[in-house]
Amino acid sequence: MALSLGAHVGQQNMTMDQLRALWRKLDQSGFDWISAWDHFYEAPPAGGTLPHFEALATLGALAAETRRARIGCLVFYVGYRNPALLAKAATTLDHISGGRFELGIGAGWHHWEATAHGYDFPNVKTRLDMLDEAATVIRGMLTQERTTFRGNHFKVEDVSCLPRPVQQRLPIWIGGVGEKRTLRLVAKHADGWNAAYVSPQEFARLSTVLDGWCERGGREPKDVRRAVNLTFNLATDAKGVAREAEQLKQDWGPAASRIAGGALVGMPAQAADRILEYAAAGATEVNIALRAPWNQEALDAYIEEVIPRVRAATR
Repeated sequence: MALSLGAHVGQQNMTMDQLRALWRKLDQSGFDWISAWDHFYEAPPAGGTLPHFEALATLGALAAETRRARIGCLVFYVGYRNPALLAKAATTLDHISGGRFELGIGAGWHHWEATAHGYDFPNVKTRLDMLDEAATVIRGMLTQERTTFRGNHFKVEDVSCLPRPVQQRLPIWIGGVGEKRTLRLVAKHADGWNAAYVSPQEFARLSTVLDGWCERGGREPKDVRRAVNLTFNLATDAKGVAREAEQLKQDWGPAASRIAGGALVGMPAQAADRILEYAAAGATEVNIALRAPWNQEALDAYIEEVIPRVRAATR
């Protein structure tokens, strides 16, 4: 399978017209995947000070504006929307996109936005229990004529999901890097696993943990696709590289050293080698995480130089 090259675009600090133009450019430039994220406030957190669009409505526009790239959200926090609603929304987006939509779900992390918008944000154990139940409901609704489920957090009663998705099996992704619960839930429920901002070495180690959970559950590890999101901090000259490195520190504060392990930092010529390290570590999909503003010359170089080089090395 060829390595998928995608873009994970945070829908913040841009107008909708700018987002739509970017999606069209990425789609026409041969990106395999384009995703949004599920936040009400900006990320990294800044107290709700940057303009930001809601994910489901944004995905409707993304589906309509693109023609070839697979699209999705990495990832919906299951505490913001009933999973039956997400199953219906996923089906609708699959039809708008002509069968290109893939649904990502997770246990969430942005407690600042949740509190501000009046949502409960329980402890991580409870959120993972919610994720387990939500995945069960969603999978049932996307694959069965009728679904009944009664859990501690979610329930559905003899529910249908019509029309059916365009795809025979609409893929479900689970995002996160927790070894004891999250990766176990990936092995139990998901078609794909998404990790954000981890080094190639850590990605390989976590992928081995996921293999173990798959084997314990009687599942073939190769049946689970594996994606990594990398921050986009490329520039085309030495001064730009220094600015990007400093910006990463300012954006992420105390977490910057950890995030830097999963960042594309430096010149475009170095990016292809970094991406190939992830492919060697087991990644089937590599996504650049774009947060406005970014270095446009560097993005153009990524499209014109890096993508062709990676494709030539992995085809």
